Amino acid sequence: MDKVNFFKSIHVKFVLIYVLLILIAMQVISVYFINNLETDLRQNFTKSLYDRVNLLEFNIEQKMKDEKRYKKTEEGEESDVTLEGDIQALIDEEFEEKEVQVLNKEGIVLASSNPRLLGQVSFNPKIKLALEGTVDDEVMLTPEGERVMVLAKPIKIGTNGSTIGAIYLEASIESIFKQIQRINNILVTGTVIALIITGLLGVFLARTITRPMADMRKQALVMARGDFSRQVQLYGDDEIGQLAMTFNNLTKKLQEATAITESERRKLRSVLTYMTDGVIATDRDGAIILMNDRAEEMLNISRQNALGTSLMELLRLNTNYTWEELYNEYESMLLDFSTDDLHYVVRANFSTIQKDDGPINGLICVLHDVTEQEQIDNERREFVFNVSHELRTPLTTMRSYLEALADGAWQDDNIAPRFLEVTQNETERMIRLVTDLLQLSKMDSKDYRFNFREIDLVDFLNGIIDRFEMLEKENIELSRSLPEGVIPVQMDTDKMTQVLDNIISNAMKYSPEGGTIAFTVSIIGRKVKVSISDQGVGIPKNNVSKIFDRFFRVDRARSRDIGGTGLGLAIAKEIVLAHGGDIWAESEWGQGTTIHFTLPLRKVREGQQ
Repeated sequence: MDKVNFFKSIHVKFVLIYVLLILIAMQVISVYFINNLETDLRQNFTKSLYDRVNLLEFNIEQKMKDEKRYKKTEEGEESDVTLEGDIQALIDEEFEEKEVQVLNKEGIVLASSNPRLLGQVSFNPKIKLALEGTVDDEVMLTPEGERVMVLAKPIKIGTNGSTIGAIYLEASIESIFKQIQRINNILVTGTVIALIITGLLGVFLARTITRPMADMRKQALVMARGDFSRQVQLYGDDEIGQLAMTFNNLTKKLQEATAITESERRKLRSVLTYMTDGVIATDRDGAIILMNDRAEEMLNISRQNALGTSLMELLRLNTNYTWEELYNEYESMLLDFSTDDLHYVVRANFSTIQKDDGPINGLICVLHDVTEQEQIDNERREFVFNVSHELRTPLTTMRSYLEALADGAWQDDNIAPRFLEVTQNETERMIRLVTDLLQLSKMDSKDYRFNFREIDLVDFLNGIIDRFEMLEKENIELSRSLPEGVIPVQMDTDKMTQVLDNIISNAMKYSPEGGTIAFTVSIIGRKVKVSISDQGVGIPKNNVSKIFDRFFRVDRARSRDIGGTGLGLAIAKEIVLAHGGDIWAESEWGQGTTIHFTLPLRKVREGQQ
């Protein structure tokens, strides 16, 4: 861990906070004190000014009432005392301000501290307001930059309070602001001294707190390296000392817990390593944090590359599911990792990592290889479908004959025995078909025998075709192009009947109504080739070679609708190969399909496998 920057250390922060608190406290006190002091001084100054002006107003009012003092004598002589002179004397005696004016109601200056203004008419707007009876005071700034209090007050006399003049006064209040400035300087000096003392005390107090904390930090770094032997030094019995003591106890308990955790971790690692299932754990965001060896093997990815990646991406679920859906809805699902060369299916079981009723902290995914199980289940299902498919044709034939008997054919002495014989034969063939289907798994090991006998292939094919013509399904025409004469072959008639039934049934299923199924027989060397063509939808080129694979169907949805299972041609292939022949298909999409199979003309010994 890097060393803490000096300016980010708690030592500096503690001193800085301590100093800032004192500074803020001093500033708050100073602002409050100065504002109140300035308010009080200005109020006192204004009150004093008003008192003096009111006194001047009273004296002027008294002077104006003493009319005899200023009238002419009986002899015609004028008095040596004038109203203007008395008012000027009052101004000179009571006021030393920069400017004082007393004006009559016409706005003429009767007396003033400035002699040049005597007898002049004033146009000052404040004086005009005063002559109109309005009192006005305001602090203004002179051109010289000096702050003065300007007061204009009307002089009223008589019972009705009529205005007979006005008093205009300008008094400097600069002394008040100078006094406040001196007090501010005193407060600033005191604040600086207090901050210096506070800083020194803060450094001392911070050292007493940060020293044991620095020791505990060193202890934490040592513990992070796995060393629990070191103890924190105790500096006292106060809260810091109790914290250090608690830290030492924590160290001891962590040492014990670490030992237990390590033991459990080794057990868990052993369990995960030898599990036959893959285990993956994620954090709450879906990133992989744990993966055992089996999971690496199953997903073909190394643990180093998987850790930190998304579980959704690793399991290829991000296109179909969201992380929230996986959290809340899914406990188990099948994941198909199959390729063109390998069928591979994995079952994934999910469970959340959650303590009691707290928040979900992650997900546990357990992977189990179910490829073999899925394949067995699919084969079992396909086998059941195949049984239904293989039994449908003989059952249909039996139904046709039974319906004919029910419609009255049983009364015909010639037809009834024949129909009953066919029905009995079909029943027996169904039993043989079921037996053959159940023994399909043994065909690979040749754990069964064929009952070969020599027959005429042309006659045999005609009998099969006649039987299908009686079905009259969807008006499908069966066209024959068979050679005249006898073509002797060695075959198991039941098995070859099954081959032809499978091929013809498929041709009829996929042929359109009114279509034609053509049968052709030709000799090629030492073999006879039988070709069965339909006018159905055909098979895509890339699927032609696969139609003889077990359980393969070109269109699974349509095959299920019409009863196909994908096993009939596979059984036909096994039977033809067992006869020493070969089977293949030719098809173009939209132009029908032709199934060819060959049988050897040479004789096969009785009982040959």
